[in-house]
Amino acid sequence: MTVMSVPILTFLIFFPLLGAVILLFADRNKPLFIKVFTLVLSIVEFGVSLPLFFFFDDRAKGMQFVEKVPWFPEWGISYFVGIDGISLLLILLTTFLTVICVLCSWKAIEVRVKEYYITFLFLETAMIGTLCALDLVLFYIFWELMLIPMYLLIGIWGGPRRIYAAIKFFLFTMAGSVLMLIAIIALYFLNYRATGVYTFNVLDLYQASIPVVKQYWFFGAFALSFAIKVPMFPLHTWLPDAHTEAPTAGSVILAGVLLKMGTYGFLRFAIPLFPAAAYDAIPLISTLAVIGIIYGALVSMMQPDLKRLIAFSSVSHLGYVMLGMFAFNMQGAEGSIYQMLNHGISTGGLFLVVGMIYERRHTRMIADFGGLARVMPVFATFFMIITLSSIALPGTNGFVGEFLILLGAFKSNMWYGVLATTGVILGAAYMLWMFQRVMFGVVTKEENRKLKDLGKREVLILVTMVFFIILMGVYPKMFFSKMDTSVAQYLSFVKARNAQYRTVGQVPDASAMGKTTVQNLKN
Repeated sequence: MTVMSVPILTFLIFFPLLGAVILLFADRNKPLFIKVFTLVLSIVEFGVSLPLFFFFDDRAKGMQFVEKVPWFPEWGISYFVGIDGISLLLILLTTFLTVICVLCSWKAIEVRVKEYYITFLFLETAMIGTLCALDLVLFYIFWELMLIPMYLLIGIWGGPRRIYAAIKFFLFTMAGSVLMLIAIIALYFLNYRATGVYTFNVLDLYQASIPVVKQYWFFGAFALSFAIKVPMFPLHTWLPDAHTEAPTAGSVILAGVLLKMGTYGFLRFAIPLFPAAAYDAIPLISTLAVIGIIYGALVSMMQPDLKRLIAFSSVSHLGYVMLGMFAFNMQGAEGSIYQMLNHGISTGGLFLVVGMIYERRHTRMIADFGGLARVMPVFATFFMIITLSSIALPGTNGFVGEFLILLGAFKSNMWYGVLATTGVILGAAYMLWMFQRVMFGVVTKEENRKLKDLGKREVLILVTMVFFIILMGVYPKMFFSKMDTSVAQYLSFVKARNAQYRTVGQVPDASAMGKTTVQNLKN
């Protein structure tokens, strides 16, 4: 038996769920057992995900570790999972950050501990399932399942305005999801009328011949759902509230993984399914991305609350991801994917350090700090490194992603590149200003003089984050080698399909996706 034949993706998807079910029977009066059990389970999950990286064939096209079982064959629904170089790294990011989130919740969560960790494990199952699903129904189920645990994390273990933030988060994302569901069903019947085959298999639907006018509607529905999740300007308003009120681990996993589901959705579904509409949307998406970059940076500068500052910085950083993605060239696409990983590490790290000083001072207001570097030098060191990675200092992970995205943007449209570059300057300004106000100067608040520096558990958490910041900054080839073939194949397919849609009467060539059966284009 080879590694490729082991149902490793199914294990990764449902192992956390199995752990959650076991925890249902655990004694809630033994919180230490619950924490240790969840930590061990999440470490095993991360350990099992590592072979994906080492056994993933860099040169192979198409999906790997594929598992397909008919579910409702008469309706064309199957349990169909697989990964390529685009989803591989996001899965590793998910399993890694889950371990970090369990560790950082160790002392922060003291109420309903059992329910908290059950919720988190359930969320991990939904996230990995979303990244592996290649059937639209399966994808939609996992997509919706993500909402419930995140809603509970914010609504139960969040801050004073947690109910408002949780409902706002739920309504925004649910509204977008409903439109996507309508588009999925419409696409399903449209394909059936053209081919006589009922299928939700996304690889087969890549070959569907969809009139360009209808592509606009389908793309709009998918894109709206994903843009809310990203979140793109002006659909970002739920994000600051959700981040501010969520517990630290909730903010980390929200920034680190859940926001990437929107950008991943564009790459996996919205663009390759509707390439002609995606190309026509380049001016709109790119303009909104640039606005988001500059707007997010300017609003971050004005925030008195550390968490809200980082939340708005996410709007800016994810604007870069969208800009690179819609450059439709190798630099932009790879920079976009790399920036997804960077944002998960850097912004996740920022939320961690904010959570650590919040546990000590129970405030996140910048004005309540100042001079912390004098009393917490170890904390200050980690905070500085993560801040520098967030502003994309060369040698850190952030630089590689932003540099490639800007290269791709300049190559696509010089003005998008020029305007996006202003975000780099603004980003450095607000992050360094924030760091200066929190860490430097004299200690003016008496409460800050007695703060304890980081403990061993906190150092361990931040060491792992810094390790990846440096590794991804100085040796990006290790990660790009896993995505090169998949991204090149993806771009080749999307460009070819778009070109064929522009020429009435030609047959779409899906050979780039490893398919031989194509349908006549009906425009």
